[in-house]
Amino acid sequence: MLVSPALNPALREARFDGDTPLDPSGAEAARTAACYLPAADRYAAGASPRCRATARELGLRVPDDLEVAPAGWGLGRWSGRRLDEVAVAEPEAVAAWASDPEAAPHGGESLRELLDRVGAWLDAGAGNGGTAPPTRGVVRLLAVVESAVVRAAVTRALALPPAAFWRLDTGPLTLTTLTGRPGRWNLAAGRPLAPAGAVSGEG
Repeated sequence: MLVSPALNPALREARFDGDTPLDPSGAEAARTAACYLPAADRYAAGASPRCRATARELGLRVPDDLEVAPAGWGLGRWSGRRLDEVAVAEPEAVAAWASDPEAAPHGGESLRELLDRVGAWLDAGAGNGGTAPPTRGVVRLLAVVESAVVRAAVTRALALPPAAFWRLDTGPLTLTTLTGRPGRWNLAAGRPLAPAGAVSGEG
């Protein structure tokens, strides 16, 4: 089960940034959603401040005790900049980035590398707590991860072409569930963690 983080200033501004913490509105939204979170056997979170803060506000143990989930997309020198600003300054680079899964004009991670990294995590049992894959029973993992990681996981789990990544939308504080095993995943996508209107601070 993958949960996207609550809104923060970088998400509101469409900024390439995983290092900005939640603002009070995003934190309140996560606290409101906490009672709707499904139970799990294992819990994890990405290393970014917004993922860790979302996990904390959702009540997922002490953040330092959580398993480490994949980090967000490493976008090199574009980190901290807004997409519209980069598109104006480097239109050819942005066009290549959005059309070629091997391209990394920002000097960071290409889409292909992101898909491979997240796919390897899925194939390893989504981290599996550092143990061998279980041979029986169902182990439920809930991980708070950046939306790019959610989209990459769905793309890889369903064996979609890399271009499908750009067609997937993941809203803040939504739940995406993958069930099954490597090579045979089923998807339940984008369910809000709270009924419509129950979570404030998301607009």
